[in-house]
Amino acid sequence: MQYMVLLFGEEYPEPGPEDPGFEEYMAPWAAFSEAHEAVIVAGNALAPSSTATTIRRVAEGQDTIVDGPFAETKEVLGGYYIIDVPDLDAALAVARDIPLPAGSIEVRPLPEGLAV
Repeated sequence: MQYMVLLFGEEYPEPGPEDPGFEEYMAPWAAFSEAHEAVIVAGNALAPSSTATTIRRVAEGQDTIVDGPFAETKEVLGGYYIIDVPDLDAALAVARDIPLPAGSIEVRPLPEGLAV
């Protein structure tokens, strides 16, 4: 069964590929990916929340498009993985290994047969 693992945390400056310290910053993430490569289907970091655009929808109303994330919070969605594991316990075991320094990790099953 596939699960989406959503990574939430406070945004902080991260070194870019050309910046000093980038290799050290990425080392735990690379180790996580290598350790779980057999079950990771997809994953990526997201651009900062300041680049987000949200479609706000109300029932029987007109869509409104606003800049930024919809929810007001200090934590924002920072990345995701899609993993393919036998059950929730296995998904949680993978999620516990994610080297997110602070924040929260949400694990949610993907319903089968609904992918577009």
